[in-house]
Amino acid sequence: MPAFPPVVAWTLAAVGAIVMVRLLTREWQRVNAELDRARPVRVTDPERARMPRLQRDPATGVYQPHR
Repeated sequence: MPAFPPVVAWTLAAVGAIVMVRLLTREWQRVNAELDRARPVRVTDPERARMPRLQRDPATGVYQPHR
C-alpha cells in the first residue's frame, strides 16, 4: 500500500493540531472558571478592623494577638 502523499499527511496533521488546540483551550477555560469560583472572598475593611493584630514573641517566635 503506498504512503500518503505529503500534502494529505500535512493536512491531517494540521487538522489534528487544530482539534487539539481547541480541546486544550476549552479545558483551560473550564479549569480557570472552576478556580475563579473557588477563589476566597476578600475581607471588607470593617471586618478587617475587628480582627486582632498579631505580634511575634521574640522569645518563642510564635505570633500572638497584640495586647
